[in-house]
Amino acid sequence: MGLGMGELVVILLIVVLFFGGKKLPQLGSSLGESIKNFKKGMKEDDTDKKS
Repeated sequence: MGLGMGELVVILLIVVLFFGGKKLPQLGSSLGESIKNFKKGMKEDDTDKKS
């Protein structure tokens, strides 16, 4: 049930139309930072449980 190339292209086009081409780098940066912070929080939570 993975996404094929056609579905990914359609999703990308919708994102570009919705946010505009100029905001995509900012959106990607924010998303990457959010994922990094989430992983960091999960890692810290695991460390707290072991102590």
